[in-house]
Amino acid sequence: MTKQEKSNQILQILESYYPETPVPLDHKDPYTLLIAVLLSAQCTDARVNTVTPHLFAKADTPQKMILLDVEEIREIIRPCGLSPRKSKAIYELSNILLEKYDGTVPQSFEALEELPGVGHKTASVVMAQAFGVPAFPVDTHIHRLAYRWGLSTGKNVEKTEKDLKRLFPRESWNKLHLQIIFFGREYCPARGHDPLKCPICSVYGRKSLLPRKGS
Repeated sequence: MTKQEKSNQILQILESYYPETPVPLDHKDPYTLLIAVLLSAQCTDARVNTVTPHLFAKADTPQKMILLDVEEIREIIRPCGLSPRKSKAIYELSNILLEKYDGTVPQSFEALEELPGVGHKTASVVMAQAFGVPAFPVDTHIHRLAYRWGLSTGKNVEKTEKDLKRLFPRESWNKLHLQIIFFGREYCPARGHDPLKCPICSVYGRKSLLPRKGS
């Protein structure tokens, strides 16, 4: 089976398991999504969703956010981790949005990636989920699964993203990256994973991950 044939089969499996893909981070517009994604770095979506209601109750626009000081933002977002860096980024990017973009979130990868605290993965999530632009955000979880499933040998998320974009149709990217995340959480976790019980690894996983016969 070629890698392309395998990817086609995996796409069908993911579609059968997750025909609907709600955005896991609670938000109401591009700005609140941008802040939520920034907070999700090295933090679970569930944790972010417990913190953002408190933050957005005080400031859900750039105009309101800059009325808070960095220390106040830091105290609210502390449970998400990396709060000194994230609070500074939230305050600074809110200022930039007001100064350069009239308080709106820009709709380009380049402009987003110039904002403090916003890397390519965060920009990709915002472009995909807020603006519907085809993107394939690859985090460490998708990177791990792409290797397990033999879809990429990339040593970093950038290479894995390129490999996945070549294998899957452009129109599937926005939904697919969420399907992979949902599947990984439920069936293909990083720890305690039994590849023989995984609907994808048991059929399409790397042979090195499967127990040898007779063992």
